[in-house]
Amino acid sequence: MNAVELIKKKRNGGSLTEEEIFYFISHYVKGKIPDYQKSALLMAIYFRGLDDSETLSFVKAIIDSGKTVDLSHIKKPKIDKHSTGGVGDKTSIILAPLVACFDVVVPMMSGRGLGHTGGTLDKLESIPGFNVRLTIREFIRNLEILNVSMIGQTDDLTPADRMMYALRDVTATVENVGLITASITSKKIAEGSEGIVYDVKVGSGSTLPTYEKSKELAEQLLKTSRDFGQNAIAVLTDMSSPLGYSIGNWTEIVECIEIMNTELTISPLSSDLLEVTLFLAGAMLKLAGKCNSFDEGVKLAGEKLSDGSCFRKFLALVEMQGGDTSLILSPEKYPPAKYNGFMIAEENGYIEKLDALTFGLAAVNLGCGRSSVDEKIDYTASILLEKKIGDKVSEGDTICRIFGETQEKVESTNRILHSGITISNSKPKTLNRIIEIID
Repeated sequence: MNAVELIKKKRNGGSLTEEEIFYFISHYVKGKIPDYQKSALLMAIYFRGLDDSETLSFVKAIIDSGKTVDLSHIKKPKIDKHSTGGVGDKTSIILAPLVACFDVVVPMMSGRGLGHTGGTLDKLESIPGFNVRLTIREFIRNLEILNVSMIGQTDDLTPADRMMYALRDVTATVENVGLITASITSKKIAEGSEGIVYDVKVGSGSTLPTYEKSKELAEQLLKTSRDFGQNAIAVLTDMSSPLGYSIGNWTEIVECIEIMNTELTISPLSSDLLEVTLFLAGAMLKLAGKCNSFDEGVKLAGEKLSDGSCFRKFLALVEMQGGDTSLILSPEKYPPAKYNGFMIAEENGYIEKLDALTFGLAAVNLGCGRSSVDEKIDYTASILLEKKIGDKVSEGDTICRIFGETQEKVESTNRILHSGITISNSKPKTLNRIIEIID
């Protein structure tokens, strides 16, 4: 086979066979096909799409590029959750230890920031010492002891996806249903989970532009997972504005600590984050057979969160994976950002719009995410909301605070954010974060 001919075939609207896809993926992983040719194929797929057969072949080829985790000896439900990415979406940090409290194994393999959306691994690595690059043996050992472990794609597990993931981020080929489906499902199958709850985002801050595309992705994820024998539920959630009050890496860990640690006060600006987290936990518990309905699952999850069980499990997880637990117990001791600024309301009224896409792009500009594969992330950079949609503001009120490593980044971020904030004379209707369940 010839890489150029396969790129040309896809570019011209042809459908790649399983043999052709396996050839391209395996040779790319071995270094026999360079990044520029893989990027060309990704762009061809972006415009031409993948049919169901191609998507399944991509999943198989990505899984086949590395090893898989065998958890059959652990006689407990093995349930994971995956979000399609958003701005301020930090639910996994709470969900994984929370569901693990119910004697459910949560083998969570996560990703890094992709485009304007944040990544769970980047957030976890803001905790000094936290190791997301475990061996398969270490991953399994953690699951046996704690019921939970949170890792990234290693050299052994789905290496093809790890390599393509970084390329998609910097070649504008993120927003494709087939590629997203193949990337997500391959990781979830390889990690050994039996069931999966998909949190599919809808709105400007999602990876797909419309409700229709997001629902198409949800249905494709369910179909592909079930083709591989997994139980699955999809929940469509709103991502038209940032989730919770914090956008960044360490600062999102802090918001999660506030929710998990019963000794701390939960900000009312975190109410939507808590709502989505508990609902997804309820869905995971339902898949695990720990409850009979979403409502019952939400109630059970809320009780474990309130009694401190979740926070204790999170501390144990951080310690097990080499993280500094002293900073989890005293987050105020974390080194602060060097510079800060304020986004000020320029008129009286009500917050009508906090555009998630604009906030995500502003966060990347600030250093919270990457605009190139090798770009370093600033873990202290953050945007902290002091107002949410529907809140009343007066001229001169602070809408959000901005923290960064240079004054120039803080000021340029401030200018970007102005285009994403709308203030109106009348109070807007506040929409529910939970849009639809596809069970």
